[in-house]
Amino acid sequence: MNIVSTMYVVGGIAVLGLIYAIYASTKIAAFKVDNEKVNELSGIIHSGAMVFLYREYKALLPFVVVVTGLLAWKINVPSAVCFLTGAFCSALTGYVGMVVATRSNGKTAFAATKGMNGALKLAFTGGSVMGMTVVGVGLLGVLGMFVLYNDPVIITAFGFGASSIALFARVGGGIFTKAADVGADLVGKVEAGIPEDDPRNPAVIADNVGDNVGDIAGMGADLFESYVNSIIAAMAVGTMAGLTGVVYPLMLAALGILASILGMFFVRVKEGGDPSAALRNALASTGIFMIIGSFFLTRMLFLGDLTLFYAVTSGVVAGILIGAATEFYTSDAYGSVKEIAHASHTGAATNILAGLGVGMKSIAIPVILVCAAILAGVKFGGLYGIACAAVGMLSITGMALSVDAYGPIADNAGGIAEMASLPEEVRNITDKLDSVGNTTAAVGKGLAIGSAALTALALFVAYAQATNLESIDLIDPKVMVGLFIGGLLPFLFSALSIQAVSRAAEKMIDEVRRQFREIPGIMEGTARPEYERCIDISTAAALREMILPGLMAVVAPVLVGFTLGAAALGGLLGGSIITGVMMAIFMSNAGGAWDNAKKYIESGNLGGKGTPTHEAAVVGDTVGDPFKDTAGPSLNILIKLMSVVATVLAPLLI
Repeated sequence: MNIVSTMYVVGGIAVLGLIYAIYASTKIAAFKVDNEKVNELSGIIHSGAMVFLYREYKALLPFVVVVTGLLAWKINVPSAVCFLTGAFCSALTGYVGMVVATRSNGKTAFAATKGMNGALKLAFTGGSVMGMTVVGVGLLGVLGMFVLYNDPVIITAFGFGASSIALFARVGGGIFTKAADVGADLVGKVEAGIPEDDPRNPAVIADNVGDNVGDIAGMGADLFESYVNSIIAAMAVGTMAGLTGVVYPLMLAALGILASILGMFFVRVKEGGDPSAALRNALASTGIFMIIGSFFLTRMLFLGDLTLFYAVTSGVVAGILIGAATEFYTSDAYGSVKEIAHASHTGAATNILAGLGVGMKSIAIPVILVCAAILAGVKFGGLYGIACAAVGMLSITGMALSVDAYGPIADNAGGIAEMASLPEEVRNITDKLDSVGNTTAAVGKGLAIGSAALTALALFVAYAQATNLESIDLIDPKVMVGLFIGGLLPFLFSALSIQAVSRAAEKMIDEVRRQFREIPGIMEGTARPEYERCIDISTAAALREMILPGLMAVVAPVLVGFTLGAAALGGLLGGSIITGVMMAIFMSNAGGAWDNAKKYIESGNLGGKGTPTHEAAVVGDTVGDPFKDTAGPSLNILIKLMSVVATVLAPLLI
C-alpha cells in the first residue's frame, strides 16, 4: 500500500466514524418525548449548558489569538496554523457532545418509563455521538495537518491547541459542576433534608448543567487531546523508522475507530439485567477487535515482522486492565466502596479516612500496569514501541468515551425523572443506570490517566530528539531543580483547582440558603426557585477561577526552559509525569469511591437515606467531588500540555 492510498484509507475511516456519529444523533432526534415537564426541564438544562459553553469559548478566544500570534512570530506560521486548528477541533467536539447530551437526557428519562434496555441504549447512543465525533475529528485533524506540512514535529502544535482548550475546559467545567453539586448537597440534602434532584433545591438545575459542562464537554476535550497527542507523539518518534513509522500510528488509530464501531453492537441488556456488564462487554470486545486487527495491520506494513504488534497489544491490554482495576476500587460491587460505606457508621471523619486509604491504595495496580506497558514497548520497539503502546491504549477511545459520556446523560435522566415526578420504578431504573455511570466515568478517567503517562513519555522522547538531548544528568543542579519544580506543579495545580471549587461552593451555599430563607413557598413546592441565579454563580466562578491553573501549565515550562535550559526543562517534565500520574489516579479513584459509597447507602444499605450514616457519606462525597471531577482528571492534561509546550519550544532552546 503506497502513502497516497494509505492516507485515503485513514481519512475514509475517520469520515466513517463521523457518519456513525451523525447516524446516532438522528436516532436520538427521532425519539419523541410525550411529557411536557420532561421537555421543559431538558430545555432548561440545554440552555444553561450552551450559555456556559459560549461564555467559556468567548473567554478563551483572546488566549488562542495571542498564542497563535506568538507562534507565528517566534516559531513559524505552520505551527501557528496547527495550534489554531487543534484548538478549533477541540472546541468543536465539546460543542457537538454538549448539544447531543443535553438533548438525550430527557429522552433517556422518558425511555425509562418503558424499561431499562431502551433507556440504556438511548443514553449510550447519546454518548456514542461524543465518542465517535472525538475520534473522527481528531484523526481527520492530525491527518490534514500531516498532509499539509508533512512534518510530525510541526503538527505537535496541533496537540498544543487541543491540550490548551482541554485543560481550560476540564478545569472550568469541573469548577462549575462541583460548585453546584456541593451547594446542592450540603444545603439541600444535609441541612434541609430534601432528596437529591428535588426541584425545590435552587442549585439542582445548575448541578445538572454541570454534569454536562464537566463530564461531557470537559471529558470530551480531555480524551480528544489524549487521543491526538498519542498519535502525534508516535508519529514524531516514528520518524526514526522512516515513513512507515510515521504512517503506522495513523493506521492504528483508524483501526481503533473500526473496532469501536463493531464493539457498539455489544451494548444490550435484558430487562432486569446488569447494564454494567453490557458496557464492560462492549469495551472488552472493542479491545479484542483492536488486537486482532493490529496483528494483520502490523504484518502487512512491516512485511511479516510482528514485533510492534506486541507493543501495541501491551498498550491495549494495559488500558483495559487499568479500567478493570479502577472499577474494582470505585464500584459498590466490590469491597473497597463497601468499606468506605461501613466506615460512615462512625461519622464523616472515618469515612474520609477510609476514602483516602482506598484512593492511595488504588495507585499501585495502574502504575504497575503502566510500567509493564513501558517495558513491553521498549522490548518490542524501543522508544518507538512505547509510543505505539500509548496509541494502542487510546485506540479504543471511541468506545471508552462513549461509555464515559453515557454516565452524565444517565445522571441527568435521573434528575429529570425526579423533578418531573415520574413513577418510582422509573427513578429506580435511572438510579441503576446512574450508579453504573459513576463507575464508567471512573474507568474513562483511569484510561485517560494511564495513557497520559505513556503519551507524556513519548512526547518527552520527541522533545529530547528536537533538542538533541541524549541523556538527563541527575547530578546537574539545574536538572535537579527542574525535577523538583516538575514534581511540585501537580500539587500546586490541584490546590488551586480544589480551592477554586471551595470558593465557588461557598457562594452557591450562601445563595441556596438565601433563597430558602427569602422566597416564601419554596419548601412547600408552591414557589419556583431562582435556578438561573445559581447557574450564573457557577458560570462566573468557573470562568474566573480556571485562568490561573490553565496559564500555569503554559508559563511554567516556558520560564524553566528559557532560564535554566533544555536539560532542566527535561527534568521538569520527568518530575511532573511521576507525581502527576500518581496524584491523578489517587484523586480520581478516591472521589469515585466516595461517590459510590454514598449511593450504596442510598440504595437501602446500612439504614439508607436520612440516617447519620448517610449524612457522613454525603460529606465524604462532597470532599471527593473536586478530587474526581476537577483536579484529578485535569492532571493528565497538565502533564501532556507541558510536554507539548516543551516540544513546540524546542527550536528556541537549541
